[in-house]
Amino acid sequence: MTPDLWSYPASIQQESGQGLDIAGYAVEATDGKIGSVDESSNEAGKSFIVVDTGPWIFGKKVMLPASVVTQIDMRERKVFVGRTKQEIKNAPEFDSAAYREAGYRERVADYYGRFQSPGGMGM
Repeated sequence: MTPDLWSYPASIQQESGQGLDIAGYAVEATDGKIGSVDESSNEAGKSFIVVDTGPWIFGKKVMLPASVVTQIDMRERKVFVGRTKQEIKNAPEFDSAAYREAGYRERVADYYGRFQSPGGMGM
């Protein structure tokens, strides 16, 4: 598992500091609104957001590694991610019982690790 996948980009860490609380923020994929942040984690090397896609994908929740977050607009309460709606829709099904366990996180990492990072480098 790539540790950088589970860390926010340095620019976001510098802007927001350690006390990042983005629950309730709207989430924008590269091609439009995808839902809202249901939960987030700032644990070093294990950071993520859980996005509630609401009616867009029939109430599906997805877990996104922190590295896919490209920008956080604190004033507008929006989180921007470097993935399309379809890429997020095709992500592994959210498992509320196992999402903090290594096996589930590895499946999520395998999926998102296939994509180019928002900065253009492979993960």
